[in-house]
Amino acid sequence: MEKLTKSMRFWLCATIIILNLMGCDRFIGTSGEPVERVSDGDTLVVKDADGKNLTVRFACVDAPEIAHTNKEKQSKRSSDRNQFTWGVKAQERVQQLVQQGGDRVTLNITDSDRYGRKIAEVRLQNGTFVQQVLLKEGLAKVYRPYLNKCPSQDLVQQAEAEAKEQRLGIWSDTKFVNPWEYRTLSKK
Repeated sequence: MEKLTKSMRFWLCATIIILNLMGCDRFIGTSGEPVERVSDGDTLVVKDADGKNLTVRFACVDAPEIAHTNKEKQSKRSSDRNQFTWGVKAQERVQQLVQQGGDRVTLNITDSDRYGRKIAEVRLQNGTFVQQVLLKEGLAKVYRPYLNKCPSQDLVQQAEAEAKEQRLGIWSDTKFVNPWEYRTLSKK
């Protein structure tokens, strides 16, 4: 009987080692898409099932912009500095959430945009709804033009209303310009 037990332990350990080496962690409890990088406060890149990078834009929300070009990074305009400061805070919060979630997210893809990005509600493995966190903390705003494509529209509107009432994040900043308005103004 003891030989059988040793044999069973050997095969169990061997199976676990082989599954880990093969990258088959999804068979033993890990789920979701692995996050490659957080691009900004409302966009990330994941590896899909085929190992290809997939850019995901957060459904329901619009986060402040971050500086992309050297010109933007060196800008002295107060509207740029303000937008980029909040954008970095949103990006850092998403990075923190993703790390807390084991660098994996679950996507509920609702659409695609003109840039080929997938539009999705993003949740951590424990069920935390990333957009809801950003809104509750005042690090994003509900993006109303596409709210009808947002399955969790009631949750996001409630989260935004709470942050606004408590004057959290961008709601505390009288000089903050909505991201969609900032993009329009910065093109001029």
